[in-house]
Amino acid sequence: MNENNFKVNQHSLKTAISNVEKNRISTRGYNQEDLIEKIRFSDMVFLILSGKLPTIKEGKIFNHILVSFCDHGATPPSTQTARLIASSGSPLNSAVAGALLSFGHKHAGAIEKTMSLYQSAINSLTLTGDADIDNKQIVSLAINIYNDFNSKNQKIPGFGHRYHDADPRARKLMDLAIKEGVVGVHTKLALSIQDLLITNKNIRLNVDGANAALLSDLGFSPSSGLGIFIIGRIPGIIAHIQEEQMTEDEFRRFCDLDDIIYNDMNR
Repeated sequence: MNENNFKVNQHSLKTAISNVEKNRISTRGYNQEDLIEKIRFSDMVFLILSGKLPTIKEGKIFNHILVSFCDHGATPPSTQTARLIASSGSPLNSAVAGALLSFGHKHAGAIEKTMSLYQSAINSLTLTGDADIDNKQIVSLAINIYNDFNSKNQKIPGFGHRYHDADPRARKLMDLAIKEGVVGVHTKLALSIQDLLITNKNIRLNVDGANAALLSDLGFSPSSGLGIFIIGRIPGIIAHIQEEQMTEDEFRRFCDLDDIIYNDMNR
């Protein structure tokens, strides 16, 4: 067997994220020693994902976004999955992995879909040569989106919540965006859609809809949405795993023998 088959091609991987040299690490062109001293964790996440450091306003709103994702109690499937795995005696990383594998179309998938909805709508205006988008155009977009989903009897992603009539996280995020002057075209579109939904169906933005708008205004692509959600949610998942291990009985089950109804297909 040719030994060259096992040699690593030192030029086979190209990256613009971090450069590791002897006694020095730089990330996105910045010395990591300086970053450790001078920026917050949320700023580092922004830098490593977007390739640039956030402005003061961008850094504040991005930090608010990560905090808003942090936890939603024991109700989400991902959290319940993590706790169930932890109760079996599996290590922390296995329980976290189980939680991440629980994210899908029905859970945590809304943020990417909502970012795509907002961005494709706004892009439809910029493609026609409208560099400056005014409020009238945004309201018109919102009406078109509302009518399109309503005619198909479909729910608009990013709006409504199974537990909250008014998601307190979304409400606070919008208040902060307005207060800190970071309301861009995507956020204006989200608020315009919300106005229509409140008037006609008493439905409001949820945390995914609010953050999809803010992340779009910050320049993130829809493909980044789930990843940013995961970064924000992992601390909560870890806390639930630790609580499960410390305070609950081992080998938790979501049902017992008496709860199982067996359907004999041969009868």
